[in-house]
Amino acid sequence: MHKQLMKGNEAVVRAAILAGCRGFYGYPITPASEITETAAELMPKAGGVFLQAESEVAAINMLYGASSAGVRCMTASSGPGISLMQEGVSYMAGAELPCVIADITRGGPGLGNLGSEQSDYHQVVKGGGNGSYKTIVLAPHSAQEMADLTALAFELADKYRTPVYLMADGFIGQMMEPVEFPQAAVAPKTPEWAVAGTRETRGNLITSLFMDNDELEQRLIRLQAKYAQAEREETRSESFYSEDAEIVLVGYGIVGRILKAVTMEARAMGLPVGLLRPITLFPFPKLEVARHAKHAKAFVVVEMSNGQMIEDVRLAVNGARPVEFVNRMGGNVPTREQIMEVVLRLVMEHNVRRSETAEEARLAHV
Repeated sequence: MHKQLMKGNEAVVRAAILAGCRGFYGYPITPASEITETAAELMPKAGGVFLQAESEVAAINMLYGASSAGVRCMTASSGPGISLMQEGVSYMAGAELPCVIADITRGGPGLGNLGSEQSDYHQVVKGGGNGSYKTIVLAPHSAQEMADLTALAFELADKYRTPVYLMADGFIGQMMEPVEFPQAAVAPKTPEWAVAGTRETRGNLITSLFMDNDELEQRLIRLQAKYAQAEREETRSESFYSEDAEIVLVGYGIVGRILKAVTMEARAMGLPVGLLRPITLFPFPKLEVARHAKHAKAFVVVEMSNGQMIEDVRLAVNGARPVEFVNRMGGNVPTREQIMEVVLRLVMEHNVRRSETAEEARLAHV
């Protein structure tokens, strides 16, 4: 294996093909368009199907059909397009159909602008369509993770028979970094529930319509059991100098990278600051947040939105510690200075211990 320099968006498609994806149905929109463009070039070469739909509504319903036939399939869009897909996502969740949806987020609401935001959190993580369903949501913070988490998304989609989102801000989709890919996975077999394959399985019924109340309730009970299993088995996060941190920073995507720089600067000053980066937004790493609340004196949530993930952090902390908020909106990015100002204020307010830095230790012995 060797590394290749490419955009995060391109890495998504290459990883999807290696994971056995053979159907892409989408409609271009900035900043996700490179995913559609790369799929148009590579999917036919891999023996798959690429189709540019007439709209995002059409694209998600094409996924419904392809997934029903047992094909690993995906689409990609951004905020306004994801909004149009929500009805279809709800249908697929109700029918227990796996697929992968890449949401490369931009500014909103409405058409907003082409700048990066993280304001799709509520519609993606909390479910933008109707009914009692959830989707698994993965949040990469690098081009390498765009590839790795795309491969994981297909595995989780098949395991739980559910739509899985890859949610990345526009920065992660557009930036170029070296990416290493694994060997191609063994082509998955046509699942037994699909409407394809043998004469027996072609008669399978794929639907989200249950006219009998008790029958629908039983389907919903099964869905909730799957989501509970995902919460037990699939929660992922990264801890960065957070095990002894008295101030814990929380952020995902490009914000997670900024917070790593803030953490390193604070540590160089002798301040016990650490980062907890959610990788799964659902299931949210609430147990990790609660565990950190046992030793932290305060949390700082940083988002490129009006404050959406902060609700999940506050629920996990459950009032045990204060939760501060730092944000920018409209495509603007929180700065190191903006975040550090809050950190230094919390150091004073909560009497946070300050350890001796390496330079201070050296001078003390001169």
